[in-house]
Order: sequence, then structure tokens, then C-alpha cells
Amino acid sequence: MRERMLAGDLYIADDPEISEQLRAAQDLMAAYNATSSRQRPLRRRLIAELLGSVGEGTEIRPPLYVDYGYQITIGARCFANYGLVALDVARITIGDDVQIGPNVQLLTPTHPVEPEPRREKWEAAKPITIGDNVWLGGGVIVLPGVTIGENTVVGAGAVVTGHLPANAVAVGNPARVVRLLTETATEIEAEAETETETERSASRDQR
Repeated sequence: MRERMLAGDLYIADDPEISEQLRAAQDLMAAYNATSSRQRPLRRRLIAELLGSVGEGTEIRPPLYVDYGYQITIGARCFANYGLVALDVARITIGDDVQIGPNVQLLTPTHPVEPEPRREKWEAAKPITIGDNVWLGGGVIVLPGVTIGENTVVGAGAVVTGHLPANAVAVGNPARVVRLLTETATEIEAEAETETETERSASRDQR
């Protein structure tokens, strides 16, 4: 069954191998969630053991809730506030410099719409990908199979049901793009320099 789960096929979670991996993750998760902010070295060791990979400078504030942990990769310099739920029946890939507000949910599991296979406890999952420098506001819910492009901002409480492009602002339920972020850092710096030069010229003219 584990091979079916990892392939994204329908599977039944009541499998000895899968159940043992779930219990092992719950043990590590409980230990991590019991740490204090004064125990950073212990936190780092536990989170590195729980997750597939964690980049340098990344902080995840407990409590953190996962299914298996090993299917989650998170890049460098990320920050996740309290109460992140990352159900990694399928892969969850988080890029560098990502900001995650409190009580965000990343949900990969799916269940059949048809009543009979659901009654028989079949389920599946679809991967979630969060690009570099994304900001997920508090309470955002990301549904199975979603990709969010780099630099995109998702407003608090949004429910992301489909892919979001890079360099956008999205809000609502379902989340919709309400603004495109066209200015690059270079353009912003150039604009600031122009404003500064204008101020200097005005100051010289007043002398």
C-alpha cells in the first residue's frame, strides 16, 4: 500500500508499514512541539529528523502537525508561525524565503467523491508546491494538487483551490488573483534613487 500512496494512487491507510511510519512521525512531532524557544539546538535536530529536508536559517514555530514528515521539504530562510498543518500524504515542496502565517493548512489528501470507495476507506493525495518568496497569510488553506508561483502573496483566510501564478496577490474563497506584482527590486531601487535625486535638485533650487 505504501507504494500506491507514494505514487498518488488510491490506497488504504490501514496498512502496517504506513501505520508505523505515522506513529514514528507522531513521536517526533510530539517531542518537537514540547520544546521551548530556549532549546533551539534540540529543535533543529528534531525537525531535521522529522522532515525530508530543512534549509539553513529556517524557523518553524511549534505546534507543527504532519502526517509522515519525510515528504516535506522546505528551503532556506523560511518562517512558519504557530499551528502549521502540513499533511504530507503526497509531497509538499516549499521554496526558499517563504513566509507562512499562523494556522495555515497545506492539505494533500483526497477522498473519492463516490460513496462506495469512500466507505471502503480508499484515499489518495496530490502534491503541493510553494515557490520561492511566497507569503501565505494567517489561516490560508491550500488544497491538494496546488502550485503557487514565486513571490506570490495569498491573503489571510484564502482557500487556494487551483494553481496561482508567480508575482501575484490572491485573496478570497476560492482564492482569485486581484493584483499582479510587476515591479522588480531593481525597478523599486531605481525609482527610489530618482525620487532622492529629485529631492536633492529641489533642495539646491531653494538655496
